[in-house]
Amino acid sequence: MDNDTKPSREIAGRAEELRGLIERHNYLYYVLDQPEISDAEYDRLFDELKEIEDKHPELAAPDSPTRRVGAEPLAEFVQVRHPQPMFSLSNARNEQELKDWHRRVSRLLAEKGMDPETAAYVTEPKIDGLAVSLVYEEGRLARGATRGNGEIGEDVTANLRTIRAIPLHIRKKKGEKPPALVEVRGEVYLPLAAFARLNEERVAAGEPTFANPRNAAAGSVRQLDPRVAARRPLSIWCYQVGYTVGLEIDSHWQALEWLRHHDFKVNPHVYRHETFADVIEASRAWEDRRGELDYDIDGTVVKIDSYAMQSVLGVVGRAPRWAIAFKFAPSTGMTRLLEIGINVGRTGALNPFAIMEPVEVGGVTISKATLHNEDDIHRKDIREGDWVVVQRAGDVIPQVVAPVTQKRTGREKVFRMPERCPSCGTGTVRPAGEVVVRCPNKSCPSQIVESIKHFVSKGAMDIDTLGERRVEALYRPRDRAPLIRNMADLYFLKKEELVGLEISRSINKKTGKEVIHRLQEKSVANIFRSLENSKSRPFHRVLFALGLRHVGYINAQLLASHFRTIDRLMGASEEEIAGVEGIGPIIAEAVREYFEEPHNRETVERLRQAGLRFEEEHAVKAKQPLAGKSFVLTGALPAMSRAQAKEKIEALGGKVSGSVGKTTDYVIAGESPGTKLRKARELGKTVLSEAEFLKMIGE
Repeated sequence: MDNDTKPSREIAGRAEELRGLIERHNYLYYVLDQPEISDAEYDRLFDELKEIEDKHPELAAPDSPTRRVGAEPLAEFVQVRHPQPMFSLSNARNEQELKDWHRRVSRLLAEKGMDPETAAYVTEPKIDGLAVSLVYEEGRLARGATRGNGEIGEDVTANLRTIRAIPLHIRKKKGEKPPALVEVRGEVYLPLAAFARLNEERVAAGEPTFANPRNAAAGSVRQLDPRVAARRPLSIWCYQVGYTVGLEIDSHWQALEWLRHHDFKVNPHVYRHETFADVIEASRAWEDRRGELDYDIDGTVVKIDSYAMQSVLGVVGRAPRWAIAFKFAPSTGMTRLLEIGINVGRTGALNPFAIMEPVEVGGVTISKATLHNEDDIHRKDIREGDWVVVQRAGDVIPQVVAPVTQKRTGREKVFRMPERCPSCGTGTVRPAGEVVVRCPNKSCPSQIVESIKHFVSKGAMDIDTLGERRVEALYRPRDRAPLIRNMADLYFLKKEELVGLEISRSINKKTGKEVIHRLQEKSVANIFRSLENSKSRPFHRVLFALGLRHVGYINAQLLASHFRTIDRLMGASEEEIAGVEGIGPIIAEAVREYFEEPHNRETVERLRQAGLRFEEEHAVKAKQPLAGKSFVLTGALPAMSRAQAKEKIEALGGKVSGSVGKTTDYVIAGESPGTKLRKARELGKTVLSEAEFLKMIGE
């Protein structure tokens, strides 16, 4: 080699300096989520190091950050034996089984001469990912392997090197020398937001989607081509120190502290408890809160902290006695999507939903789930007849996450939104710029029924004796002509029409016979009492109850406060309505369209005749429920644009910021949210779906 191409001491020093800087910034970004430099500055450092190593290959260390981009494809995986077996865990599926485990280990400790009252415990989220073993020799990552059968796994070092949250070497701390050998165990996972983006990319490329984040993580780590793994945003939570040489540790908690101190990514929700009662409380809390995390967990892991106690308790079969997994009811399930049905809402929106073979998810049997809109169905490539993954969003609302394309037979049907309303047969329309298909017929039976349900609901007229079934029975009685055709008809009902009205039918479980449920005189009397009481509701409540599109509870207050009477509002121009602070042109157009419809004006007049209030007796100051609150928007919202969401927040006194910080109160997350969602969860901020936000503001 010519002297001109030999690296000088200065170049070699710069390469070493760049490796240290890049690894430090990897740690700050991928482990602590506290970046200190911009992406452009990071790229500049990385490119400079790569240029030096390309020009001087002898300076390219095996653990250089540039090696994370992926090596050449492998022919096959080599099997390796773990330095210490990776045991599986016994499961406790309820609190009683967890308490039974505690009694067993307490008895065994006492039999071995140890005081079980002195035992401390560690709880940690049970990550639903892929378990791996990382072996460091003299401080450098020598090998990474899958768990395999616990004794022997597959060497996936090349793929694990691409995960930036995994240190390529144990950083030297002042006065310390890395242990001769240390095995670190962790769970490789894919964040939920990254999983959603990955499936979107696969749909766009015509590739089958992953059923869940765990499958995606496992499939990524077990790629023979490390460059594929490098393109996927995998991460890791390190949860244990295994076999060591030259490292003295006395407890599991001490091991976790050592990992944290040496830049390994340890879950921030790992806790040490002095009493078993605290273990129960922590496990119960995580079952309720797991929807807050940006990664899947399927339980909590409980471990005896002391290594001395662990040694005494030992292992039975392939599971340690000193640890147990407290398993949650699954938050996802797999079932067949039989059909995509359509609900028609009060504003004419055609809302698709999944009709499925019943499946238990999160302890609840689910046979229907939301599908948002037609664009979302096609983006996810969900077809009638598919096997699908179902999830309870936030462990509450069932939704279809993705199809299991590997199970397709070719008989599945691509969904198309109906060209005619399934309720009234009118041709459907999709207004420009909207994702929702609508029925334009204001006399559509489904729209009328849904508008009546809204009218009687809490927050509107609050007629609590008229639930959904009773409204349906009044509009579509089985044995007589309809008793109501709109909300105004409610106030002109007669007692003799209601007594004996069939409300529903059910099967008696003991006899197997059908039971018909009818309205009795007492129930009818309560209905009339509720109707009479509702006549005292103020004008802004009545206006909200009418169900004008885009006019929620707060907007109804703004309009009532400004115009004071229904006549002034009906006579106002679109420009006058838009000029009301907090309203704007979209709401103004909807209000004007509503009152231009003769049928709606007739309904208002009949409600006025019935005695409802259409004049604000006192000036009503519109509430500012979001005053002093800071919001951040991330992802695509299904029903409104970012601008519309921002307008609503600011009209109610709130502020909208572009980034998540300490002063952020709420993050509204739509489809495919970005890093803002991860940041919000790390900071413990409240995350709202669009539906939850609209419910918060009364829409």
